[in-house]
Amino acid sequence: MDTTYDTTALLAMLLGRVKRNILATIQRRTTGNTNNSEDNNDDKLEFVFAVPPNYPQVTRQAVMDAAYAVKVNKSRVVDGARCLAAVYQRKFYTALESNNNSNDHDDGDEQKNKKTVLVVEMGHSRSCVSILQCDGGGGGGYTKEESSSSSKEEEEALQNDIPSNNVQVLSTVSSATLGAVMIDIALFHHFQSNHPSLSHTTITPKSRPAQRLMEGCRKLKHILSMLPEGNVTVETIGKNDMDVSLSGNRELLKQLCQESVANKLKSMIAAAVEKAGGIGVLGDIGSVEITGGGTRIPMIQDAVRQAIGKGDDFVLSKSLDDTSLAFGASLLPIDASTTNVEVDAEHEERRAQLLEDEMAMMERDVQMVRKDEIRNQIESHILELRSARHSTHGSLLPSSDEFASYLDDNDDWLFSDECENATVEEMDEKWAQIQAKTQEFCADYLAATQADAERKEKELEDEAKRAAAEQDAEAGEGEVEDHDTRRLPFKRRMEIVLKNKTEANELFSGRNYQHAAARYAKALSHCNKFFDMSPEQQNEVNEVKLSLYLNLAFAYIKLEKLDNAFLQCNEALKCDATSVKALYRRATVLYQKRKFDEASKDLDEAEKLAPDDKALKKLRVLVEKQMTKQRAKEKAMAKKMFG
Repeated sequence: MDTTYDTTALLAMLLGRVKRNILATIQRRTTGNTNNSEDNNDDKLEFVFAVPPNYPQVTRQAVMDAAYAVKVNKSRVVDGARCLAAVYQRKFYTALESNNNSNDHDDGDEQKNKKTVLVVEMGHSRSCVSILQCDGGGGGGYTKEESSSSSKEEEEALQNDIPSNNVQVLSTVSSATLGAVMIDIALFHHFQSNHPSLSHTTITPKSRPAQRLMEGCRKLKHILSMLPEGNVTVETIGKNDMDVSLSGNRELLKQLCQESVANKLKSMIAAAVEKAGGIGVLGDIGSVEITGGGTRIPMIQDAVRQAIGKGDDFVLSKSLDDTSLAFGASLLPIDASTTNVEVDAEHEERRAQLLEDEMAMMERDVQMVRKDEIRNQIESHILELRSARHSTHGSLLPSSDEFASYLDDNDDWLFSDECENATVEEMDEKWAQIQAKTQEFCADYLAATQADAERKEKELEDEAKRAAAEQDAEAGEGEVEDHDTRRLPFKRRMEIVLKNKTEANELFSGRNYQHAAARYAKALSHCNKFFDMSPEQQNEVNEVKLSLYLNLAFAYIKLEKLDNAFLQCNEALKCDATSVKALYRRATVLYQKRKFDEASKDLDEAEKLAPDDKALKKLRVLVEKQMTKQRAKEKAMAKKMFG
């Protein structure tokens, strides 16, 4: 059955996720434990929401309701302009203070020391213009010497490190529709209508080509924020899925966005000036602060200067960064204007329903996560059994059609409606049945792999003891190689490298992968200690490093440390971008990480270099099979979502 949620409920879902992430971070940093104990940490949280001043009371109340629904006991809503004023005072008020810290100044001195600050904020989809007045008089600030002449309230502010009101908000004008995305949209419509490769192509809204074109316009906008002209290539959006190149310059942006963006921003600034008392306030302007991604665009900066009658040489300050709103929200003291929410009986009932719905959603999220975990366990189990056919004990696996059908049936079940609609209990039961059936089919294979695992564990323990004894002996002789900074001749250093490589190969042959990896890494560390090499020596070292990186990657694959193996493959390709073995090994890692599209790309490159390589062909079959299943799963999911 379809369920609809209003915006408050959707915000509650988002806040619930934010809350869980915050609590997990607190838990990890304070105890080192990642297990989140939410109930014990609720009282530690306070959510402060910085919103535009034109938000109506009903919207602010909805934000507080969403916080209540996720059991945030302390929450309040503050004006974004007040947050910026608090940050500006914290950062700069001392610099704006008068040198006269006494009370022996008249009203004329106070007026003389007042400064006006224009703050222009433009984000992705909204903009805000605020005018602040900074009192340069002696009252307030942060120095203890001044506190003796402060009022009782200011003294309390000093003691609690809360800014007193030396920076006031004179006016604020905000827009929920003016943002940098307007430039993206203008570029989108321009290229859709005028680009030769797009003008005869229908790009429907919300389609993938439309998303790619919009992303290309966003990238071009960013380039033009830094350079006078730019070029971006957008893949597969032209005729016959051809790539399309988008070119533009800053003059094009002005032509497209002067009316829809620049002039609207100038009108907002003019309205803020009028609300603050008229054009006279600009006579005392001490600074213009710009913040938000949109203000990085030169056209927007020009519009700000023009709005206040300044030339191109007028410097716009960027002292308020993207964290200023959050920082300012934390500085503002608690007062009635930020915490008052009128809760009548009907509202209380609404809050209770929100809380109940959110708790139900959280429980459903837990169930879905658990279902995904079980599904991944089953999928990995099936994949491992298929791959095990080529392993050391693969001959012990049954070769009957019944076993093959067993694997296929379970694979198909993962993409069936039965699996999609199964409860966690049913998934657990299915997983137990699969494990029991596998034990029945593969008892000999499982016994052999278990014996291997136990033997390897014992070998690792023995090797660790031996390595510790060797290290103690080396330390006793004063020859700890890990700290070898000697400038040895090339031949002697290469002997050490090859000695470590040989030892690593022997350890690898004995399936002692952990210590083999350590030896390969040690050999690579010695490769970095060569100096003053001839071109021939440099080539020799690169060849050895390539071999070491490949072997180290293989060792990490055996240890199932796939991220480490991936990094070593990348290092190998830096040594030789045409190494078929490096491409094959990285494709193997990507296949095991279930990144089949990326694995396929590496195989494409490798097959160009070695089209007849049998190992590449075998891996290609496995990758293509998984990609086919993945596409079928995506198609089935899309059918469920969109009908």
